[in-house]
Amino acid sequence: MRNFTRKIWGGVFTLMLLVSFGTSVAFAQTTISGTVTDADTKETLVGVNILVKGKVIGTITDLSGKFTLNVAQQPPFTLVFSMVGFTTQEVEITGGVSNLSIALVETSIMGQEVVISASRVEESIMQSPVSIEKMDIIAIREVPQASFYDALNNLKGVEMSTQSLTFKSFNTRGFNANGNVRTVQMIDGMDNQAPGLNFSVGNIAGISELDLESIELLPGASSALYGPNAINGILLMNSKNPFQYQGFSANVKTGIMNESSRSTASTGFYDFSARYAKAFSNKVAFKVNLAYLTADDWQANDFRDQSLLNGSTIENGSRTINPGYNGVNIYGDESSQNMFSVAQSLVQAGLLPQAALGIIPQTQVSRTGYAERDLADYGTKSLKLNAALHWRLNDRVEAIIQGNYGFGTTVYTGADRYSIANFNIGQYKAELRGSNWYVRAYTTQERSGDAFAVGIAANAINEAWKPSEVWFGQYVGAFAQQKLTGATDQVAHGFARGAADQGRFTPGSPEFNQARNNTTSTPIPGQFLTPPRRIGSQFVDKTNLYHLEGSYQFKDIKFADFVIGANYRSYQLNSEGTLFALDETGSEFTIAEYGGYAQGSKKLFNDKFKLTASVRYDKNENFDGQWSPRVSGVYTAGNHNFRASYQTGFRIPTTQDQYIDLLTPQARLIGGLPLFRDRYNFSQNPVYSLATVTNFGAAVLRDAGTQPVRDAAVQRAIQILQSQGITPTPERITPLAAQLVPVIAATNNQGLLVEEKLTSFQPERVKSLEIGYKGLWGNRLLIDTYAYFNRFENFIGGQVLIQNRNPQAGNPASDLGLNLLSANTRNVYSMPVNRKEIIQSWGWALGADYKLPKNYSVGGNVSFNTLSNLDELTETGFQPSFNTPEYRYVLNFANREVVKNLGFSFSYRWQGEFVWQSSFVAPAVSTQQLSVMPAFATFDAQFSYKLKSLKSILKVGGSNLFNSNGYRQAWGNPTVGTMYYISLTFDEFLN
Repeated sequence: MRNFTRKIWGGVFTLMLLVSFGTSVAFAQTTISGTVTDADTKETLVGVNILVKGKVIGTITDLSGKFTLNVAQQPPFTLVFSMVGFTTQEVEITGGVSNLSIALVETSIMGQEVVISASRVEESIMQSPVSIEKMDIIAIREVPQASFYDALNNLKGVEMSTQSLTFKSFNTRGFNANGNVRTVQMIDGMDNQAPGLNFSVGNIAGISELDLESIELLPGASSALYGPNAINGILLMNSKNPFQYQGFSANVKTGIMNESSRSTASTGFYDFSARYAKAFSNKVAFKVNLAYLTADDWQANDFRDQSLLNGSTIENGSRTINPGYNGVNIYGDESSQNMFSVAQSLVQAGLLPQAALGIIPQTQVSRTGYAERDLADYGTKSLKLNAALHWRLNDRVEAIIQGNYGFGTTVYTGADRYSIANFNIGQYKAELRGSNWYVRAYTTQERSGDAFAVGIAANAINEAWKPSEVWFGQYVGAFAQQKLTGATDQVAHGFARGAADQGRFTPGSPEFNQARNNTTSTPIPGQFLTPPRRIGSQFVDKTNLYHLEGSYQFKDIKFADFVIGANYRSYQLNSEGTLFALDETGSEFTIAEYGGYAQGSKKLFNDKFKLTASVRYDKNENFDGQWSPRVSGVYTAGNHNFRASYQTGFRIPTTQDQYIDLLTPQARLIGGLPLFRDRYNFSQNPVYSLATVTNFGAAVLRDAGTQPVRDAAVQRAIQILQSQGITPTPERITPLAAQLVPVIAATNNQGLLVEEKLTSFQPERVKSLEIGYKGLWGNRLLIDTYAYFNRFENFIGGQVLIQNRNPQAGNPASDLGLNLLSANTRNVYSMPVNRKEIIQSWGWALGADYKLPKNYSVGGNVSFNTLSNLDELTETGFQPSFNTPEYRYVLNFANREVVKNLGFSFSYRWQGEFVWQSSFVAPAVSTQQLSVMPAFATFDAQFSYKLKSLKSILKVGGSNLFNSNGYRQAWGNPTVGTMYYISLTFDEFLN
């Protein structure tokens, strides 16, 4: 595979040279020069893009608004003059011109943007066949949030999940997730995912705001053109071409982050970025970018009890009233045991008198845990470096060599909370492109640095201090000691925890720090809590992705427009055995996939109706091939556009869905491929769903408390003692009967244990129908609305499976399923499976923007998303993890220049409450749908002042103003508080 990869890159460079040498023919030169001005103010405009239509050759106006362009072609040809905020103007050139004068008119009509993402060809956003959102340079510059990525939350139908200051996941149309694998994020055509995780890591390794030209967002299924995993939407971020955006620019931003429940409520943050681009003779151009941010991160501090044990609830649970307490953002307390089971072991070892079994309750006890702030690295930092060389081989072909590198420290939420310390990712691209085609090869190199799992680290620190079997033994022994003196249960529990915790490592102490360093520097072991006691929590991920693709748009076919494309991709897994399974040779797996598409479009009925159809085929080596057709139509009547589309999408299981093999405190995470079912002997040692085992355990516990079962246990105990020739005295009957109670209760409920039958693992599919309208009323009111209906098949969701750890024929606990009820005698697996249920969701969104007099603008959007068959799904016990509020809305009010050089923008955002379901949520909480994320609202504002003499913009603003309680967007995620900021942006070409 590595040889093959080298051949790909070698082929791309060879192709560049061939194109260069094969087209180095002398052409007649036509020289055009002139000046571009603002038609209203008559001032010259700097940085105006000037391109030859249908070619890659072009230039920009200099600091005096002047330009000179040499074209290797005889007239006639057309020059295109464009600049954000101005109406694009085309000028036909019939001969050499030395004093061309162009006056650009400021755009006064909304909806004039050109987009390429919806159809992979340039088209008006008004006539896009599917819903699309776009942010241009001006919109990006004027967002009221502290960063453009935060402003994605203002787009119609978009929701975010904030896991840290720099790690946020976007989503559309339901099934939100922290590491969202149902959406795709691309930067300059490169998939921005971390290949070992299969989701983009927010903008921590993304793009600098200074280098960002535009953002295009397609909500909903986009697989027909963009392939696997764009099932919920795709985000395309395009950087600035150094030919078109030259000069030096820099930004300095600082401010305060405030949230009252943090260790230190108010802390500063610091953000610096710089960009330099230069073109030489319209042939060669380069750019370099640097961005660096540092801050004390938001903190995850939800201390509610998600164990729901011993009569506690989420809100009132605490260590005082519940010995089995499991705090949401407390770690290490996931380790729990049943006191009676521990007592039985102590009695058998002669460490506890048999009479004690009569006073030890069937109560679950958990170890004392540590808060996330004591474990995770909240010293957030993000460094982004970018360099690109653009070489115009001729007027029709441009070659690009580009490298993006991101380094940082952050925190994200999966099955555990993960402290991603010194993480880095590099993307390196070689590309050839013309006006209607491109060939692109790139690689993504992911390195996890010093990343570790916070929950595993907490357990490791506890184990390093005192092994669990010792701790639980001391707890139960101390509890029994107190009960024998007549103490109440509450007093006995308090004494027992104090005795067992004697000498426990205190956060910040040298012993604690040493134990933390030991576990976070040791890779995760193959088995959890096995000797030696130095348990590793560090995960290693050095996975690489290699990608090759190309696309060609046919321009010479008269009756219709056609575009075709194909791609090949390879994942080379490398976690050094910490995340992914090994094959028979001890190596990790390589995954190959390929695909191709074709699209045709035709204008009908006097060009008022545009029909577009496309089809795509993709094949992953571990799964059957997938076809993804799409058909859409747009009818245009003046400024009104009506659209409808039917499309399909699919999601190939992620690298982790396929090959993960990781033991966490809650469960062993395994892939869904058949090799894991064989490796863990599911055929000989059956597995049961968590719901089945929970129902069985509840029935056993209920029956064990009834008098008939207790009486039967006493009678059975008497029979056993008599059969052994032992006189059945009360002192002998009571402990033996206590051991027989669960056996009899389990025998009575055997019918509840139903073995789980697993089906083959397949890609997830969606069929989507959408209708929409986009229209301009009176050149002042822009309305965009859509409604959609989705039908999911083979939906991939996590399934928790329970297996007997010690199958022993003739052992009642094993034969009757009691081993499934204790953490000491069962294996817990979490694996992805295809659900048999058909999942149906639907929704709608409406956006409106209105231009008021004197440059004021007001607008907003509202969206609705829901599962249409939720009741049917919950009846089967399925947790679909829709994770999306039904309603959310955004209101905007702005003026780019309320008085000379002074502008402002405000935004208000609200979303309703919803239930969050994921592998991070405790099963008991999730199954009862108690993991509710409350409704919240935020208000963001910014004021900007243009310092023309300094070619700079001063910006002052704040986000989440007036919300003193902060908000959380997902279960277990940090509380986001208020940010106040001030920034100064210098741009050499600022008009």
